[in-house]
Amino acid sequence: MEVKRVQTLACNQLKELPPQFIRLANERPENTKAMEGVTVPMISLSQPHNLLVKKINEAASEWGFFVITDHGISQKLIQSLQDVGQEFFSLPQKEKETYANDPSSGKFDGYGTKMTKNLEQKVEWVDYYFHLMSPHSKLNFEMWPKSPPSYREVVQEYNKEMLRVTDNILELLSEGLELESKTLKSCLGGEEIELEMKINMYPPCPQPELALGVEPHTDMSAITLLVPNDVPGLQVWKDNNWVAVNYLQNALFVHIGDQLEVLSNGRYKSVLHRSLVNKERKRMSWAVFVAPPHEVVVGPLPPLVNDQNPAKFSTKTYAEYRYRKFNKIPQ
Repeated sequence: MEVKRVQTLACNQLKELPPQFIRLANERPENTKAMEGVTVPMISLSQPHNLLVKKINEAASEWGFFVITDHGISQKLIQSLQDVGQEFFSLPQKEKETYANDPSSGKFDGYGTKMTKNLEQKVEWVDYYFHLMSPHSKLNFEMWPKSPPSYREVVQEYNKEMLRVTDNILELLSEGLELESKTLKSCLGGEEIELEMKINMYPPCPQPELALGVEPHTDMSAITLLVPNDVPGLQVWKDNNWVAVNYLQNALFVHIGDQLEVLSNGRYKSVLHRSLVNKERKRMSWAVFVAPPHEVVVGPLPPLVNDQNPAKFSTKTYAEYRYRKFNKIPQ
């Protein structure tokens, strides 16, 4: 079955959205505007350690989201990452299709567009490229773009930086829970922890007030580290309102995901978020999902469970968790 790519539709200079992209009235950005005057937590990693632990703990507990600066990743590397991603999406359609994925058959790596299972479901205004980035022993380089030629080198260098930042963030989050600094990483697979790259490409949309780039959801990862281009669109849910996340050059957006909410027994919040689209400009984001291997068992950590604070979540393998979430089975 031929897949209709959103980028291809956008290139046809549509005046109106096809019906499958028009959200229900209560989901449309025009009817669910972000609250004004509220900003998400901004945290510099260069501040004193004790203060850093306190601020990240507060942000993870109250928001499930924060923006970090002074993370040590060079602006040059971030720019190179964005360049190779944009170059891939600029390739001829026929060449991109050689990397097409097929989630229905379990082939998640590659070039994709979210499809619907029935006519009632709405489609998101986004194409993407997804592949595992770490650990090296599990990589399938056949599903990494061969064009541009520098893609593999740039992404592998970025992976090294992501592993370093991941270690740092997980240590700070562990200490915020008054646990040993290596606890969360150990519970997520230690050195076998997995990093997944997803490049999201949101083409210009003829009626952005009626569409969503990505519908409201929480990430099934432990944390997600995201860098966007300069076109705004990310919004997070806080106190029954959407809050827009402003672009900040060379900053990383940190989402708390479902696995950390479970491990922390609800102390840290898996953030509900969505992505809007733009009428004139292409929006892109580079998300790295930090997750345990499928066989790892995840449940509330014993030190965080007691008579006053009983376990709020069941314990299961990450594979079972993914299966239940993909198929919308109650957890």
